Amino acid sequence: MLSQIFILSSKGDRLIHKDFRGETCGTSMDLADTFYRRITSLPGDQAPVFMAHEGRHFVHVRHAGLYFVATTTADASPFTLVEFLNRLVTLLRDFCGPLSEKNISLNFALIYELLDEMLDYGYVQTTAPEVLRNFMHTEPVATKPFSLLDLGSIGLFGAETQQSRVAPSSAASRPVLPPRGEQGTRNEVFVDVVERLTVVIAANGTPMKVDVQGEIRLKCYLPSCVEMRIGLTEEFCVGKSELRGYGTAVRVDECAFHSSIKLDEFESGRVLKVTPSQGELTLMQYQLADDIPSPLPFRLFPTVDQDPTGRLRLYLKLRCDLPPKSQALNVRLQLPVPKGVSSLAQELSSPEQTAELQPGTKSIHWDIPRCQGGSQLSALFKLEVPGLSRASLLELGPANLAFELPAHTCSGLHVRFVRLPGPAGPPQRWVRYLTHSDSYVLRL
Repeated sequence: MLSQIFILSSKGDRLIHKDFRGETCGTSMDLADTFYRRITSLPGDQAPVFMAHEGRHFVHVRHAGLYFVATTTADASPFTLVEFLNRLVTLLRDFCGPLSEKNISLNFALIYELLDEMLDYGYVQTTAPEVLRNFMHTEPVATKPFSLLDLGSIGLFGAETQQSRVAPSSAASRPVLPPRGEQGTRNEVFVDVVERLTVVIAANGTPMKVDVQGEIRLKCYLPSCVEMRIGLTEEFCVGKSELRGYGTAVRVDECAFHSSIKLDEFESGRVLKVTPSQGELTLMQYQLADDIPSPLPFRLFPTVDQDPTGRLRLYLKLRCDLPPKSQALNVRLQLPVPKGVSSLAQELSSPEQTAELQPGTKSIHWDIPRCQGGSQLSALFKLEVPGLSRASLLELGPANLAFELPAHTCSGLHVRFVRLPGPAGPPQRWVRYLTHSDSYVLRL
């Protein structure tokens, strides 16, 4: 049973607010402000999913920089509330397109209508997109997001030919579920292979932890439900004992499938069979630890010393070990520095790079918009640290790296084909690969 739902921007602005039970007696806006003050007063890695305040429980998830928050006064299952919020996020993507502050603001009428159909007096009625679509009357307003996930700016790969193709520029921005009057006008299928990389590298360059969490997501615009066959890499195997095919094995430690997937051809041909409805569906999740077939994408070579004036000098060499035709986008290196630092001087290896000292977190942010595979970038930072001592040097590091790798998977998993029955008017099929860093720690 939910009392309220509100969506906040990264700055705490209330984009959406819905009070289902009227229990707050005019203090609903104060609750949103209270939540935001409490959540932002904690470090990012310590912000709890569940919080309590004056007899009221807050549950939240964060996606695309937005806070999706539910409140309740009853003893509801917290895991049920988290699952509901995650389903709400998926539905908003389906109905409104990519999540952003602007997109939420433009589609506020549609979102309020969606919440009215999903909940009645705080009780969940349904989260099924095919059911909700029949009750929705407000048309979505699509915007073009500026991000890596804009399919108009990234080469996609045809599932049949694996040749680079260009998707319509609005493919990523438009909603999955069309307005009621436009149903049946779209005929496209998108398959995303998305991997999250967690890495810890010791000071001597030895990987201490390597973990890949992957998903195969299906985004379906088809007006009618037909059985779809998705073929994976023939050498795909689960566990260390199984080997398949004649090429290089693509191995994962474990995998799980959506309950709607038919696996009668998976053992023999690595084919997934599914009859999807319009919306977004996670077909498969998999995990690979410690032993990945490709080199880690980045290595850091730091040098720390003092110059004749007593300033602390940091010379960082960042090497990208991707194949030469691949590239990393939106690379950011965050490096904690001694708390007593008062100023920063910098020398960067290329003009498109930027770096700054964050006074609040006492860390250097080194931003690299694009890094080509096989390249090496460098930066020299000179820090003014009054009273620099050996104890101050212990506050240096470790470095944290964030990045996105389009058209690349660390596991080596690929989609061989996406097939649907029907000779007339075959739908457009797009396959995209994306790897991004979940936690990439480099110790100095």
